[in-house]
Amino acid sequence: MNTFSYRAVDPQGRIVHGRLDAVSVVELEQRLTRLGLELLHARPAARLPRAWRTQPPRRELINFCFHLEQFLQAGVPILESLADLGDATEHPGFRATIASIRRSIEGGDSLSQALERHPRSFDPVFCSLVRAGEHAGELPSVLRTLSTALKRDDELAAFTHRIAIYPAIVAFVILIAIVVALVHVIPELARLFQTAGQPLPFQTRLLIGLSQFVRDHGLLLVGALATVTLAYRQALARSPALRRRHDAALLRLPLLGPVRRKLILARFTGLFALMYGAGIPIVDALRITEGTVGNTAMRDGLRQVGRAIAHGARLSEAFGAVALFPPLVTRMIRIGENTGALDTALGNIGYFYERDVREAIERLQAGIEPALTVILGLFLLAVMSAVMLPIYDIVTTIKL
Repeated sequence: MNTFSYRAVDPQGRIVHGRLDAVSVVELEQRLTRLGLELLHARPAARLPRAWRTQPPRRELINFCFHLEQFLQAGVPILESLADLGDATEHPGFRATIASIRRSIEGGDSLSQALERHPRSFDPVFCSLVRAGEHAGELPSVLRTLSTALKRDDELAAFTHRIAIYPAIVAFVILIAIVVALVHVIPELARLFQTAGQPLPFQTRLLIGLSQFVRDHGLLLVGALATVTLAYRQALARSPALRRRHDAALLRLPLLGPVRRKLILARFTGLFALMYGAGIPIVDALRITEGTVGNTAMRDGLRQVGRAIAHGARLSEAFGAVALFPPLVTRMIRIGENTGALDTALGNIGYFYERDVREAIERLQAGIEPALTVILGLFLLAVMSAVMLPIYDIVTTIKL
């Protein structure tokens, strides 16, 4: 999809300038004809700055859904609603996206088709739900549901980030303290110990050797770590098999693995319940939600479930055949199938896992803080013992 800047003539003979998304100039001319314009000239439009083409914050999407739903409920035409939304949006990239959506709708697209032209801002789940709402005539209701789901995801993401903030700060402080001590403090003490001529304890000699290594090869070590990290990231991007093993290993990590699995299941079941409740077929809903789980191992499991359902298996049987999904998911889905309330059962699963993730994160955070304090204390104790023992020997010798 390309964006063209065009010059056209309206029915009154006036020259009109604008921008419009189209696959080619031929499609651009067809869309302008539907608008009652005759194309004179078109050229590819200048691309937006890179910072404007990034994915918008989730809060912008929440505001977009909420305000568009309010406008539509009040009977405001969608083009006027989008114009008001674009004027009220502070994010420059998302403001340009809304303007492009408005131009696409003016060119004859439906809202879902216009959203699909911006996959960075609107994922397949979002576009599919909007399309289902358009077909059922329940677009405001779908937008309200999407706003609620996005708020829940935003709250859960913010809650999850808490677990990384404190350890990251403490780890950074510890790293800075170690580097300063090894590069500036230990060398001065080493010269003092050499002047005294006293035999040094093992831990002191180890600390001095480590200091010398960091001073001589520190930059090389940092460069090597950065190179290895970049090479591994490139390998993950190029090798699906390596990526699959990497993602599967993340799910098996102690402490963090179960939390990550529950977080993925909470997001998947919530989105799957929304799509099923909107009338989207199960196989299509599974296919669309594959890209939202963020883990290739789970994505492969969902593909296996989709293939089993396509071959006639019940949903609970298909999930039960994949080891990645715990018995709770299979049991709740079976209850939903038997009672005819599958969307409610899936929503209950999502609620259970969201609550479980919150509790697990609180437990981890409560355990990480004292653990990091103990680690910092042990590090300081080791350094102090390596420094103070030879100083004590020097002072004792001087007294004698």
